[in-house]
Amino acid sequence: MQKSTIGLRSHLWPGQSEGDVDKEAIVVSNLSKRFGKFVAVDGISFHVRKGEIYGFLGPNGAGKSTTIRMLCGLLMPSSGTAIVAGFDVRRESESVKEHIGYMSQRFSLYEDLTVEENILFYGGIYGLSNAPLEQRKEWVLGMAGLTGKEQMMTRDLAGGWKQRLALGCAMLHEPEVIFLDEPTAGVSPVSRRSFWNLIHEMSQRGTTIFVTTHYLDEAEYCNTIGLIYAGRLISQGSPRKLKEQLSEYQIFEIRGTRIVEGMEILQDQPWVAETSIFGTAMHISVSGIRDAERRIRRTLSSQDIDVHSVQTISPSLEDVFLHLIASEDSRRQTGDSTR
Repeated sequence: MQKSTIGLRSHLWPGQSEGDVDKEAIVVSNLSKRFGKFVAVDGISFHVRKGEIYGFLGPNGAGKSTTIRMLCGLLMPSSGTAIVAGFDVRRESESVKEHIGYMSQRFSLYEDLTVEENILFYGGIYGLSNAPLEQRKEWVLGMAGLTGKEQMMTRDLAGGWKQRLALGCAMLHEPEVIFLDEPTAGVSPVSRRSFWNLIHEMSQRGTTIFVTTHYLDEAEYCNTIGLIYAGRLISQGSPRKLKEQLSEYQIFEIRGTRIVEGMEILQDQPWVAETSIFGTAMHISVSGIRDAERRIRRTLSSQDIDVHSVQTISPSLEDVFLHLIASEDSRRQTGDSTR
């Protein structure tokens, strides 16, 4: 089937020429999904280049899963266009499915099958057989570190092994684009890091990765991040570019006693822009003052809160996302619908 050019030619990005469109794995333009009066996804636009790792982040209910279902050809958009692996999700959904892989946080494996049986089952779904399937099976076993464990029951595998096996099954047909929905949920930090190393290897070989995660430290591994909130894409860019949105602020990490009470006190100060709790510490953002540390210590001490340390820190992605969400909430409350 000839690949669609409907969304590719009609939606060029700033600085992009028609000769660049073949470099795009995903092109989304004004994509929306409504369920009755409820708008789950509200006119989002973005593009993902071939071989890129695109992190799609947002709180629960933001529209992440609905967007992924539309991009995978499983859910018809209400309006807008999306081209995935060169195919229009509206008119060519079956072709989209043939050219993508999908892995969910539940790993999409059959627990009562062996490792080999899972691989052969998914290979059959993707139309592989005989020598090609045998070759891809050996690749999956090697990639997942399961060579020699073909007859193990999948339910007996450790979380990291299940994770890599699920990824291998999703990659059996060598898709151009793979969607990973919370792929590291429930596995150890060591397995998470190993998994991201594997993702980067696949990206370097030209596979496009579209990933959602609730671990913000993992988002640092993405080339580009899109933040969706209440159905709208409120910001996107590289991790460095997103952090630059807080360049006008000084950010302090404060440790001491009665942290929650201290945060409530500081957030009422006119020179404090934003406050948030980070574990046993709090972060506050200030702008346009030179003696912020002295003010912080004096304000908290006046309320008998002991301050153990006040340190200037670089913004984390969590700082950025909290700032962006607070800004979006403020715009909505004031009736400003500018995106």
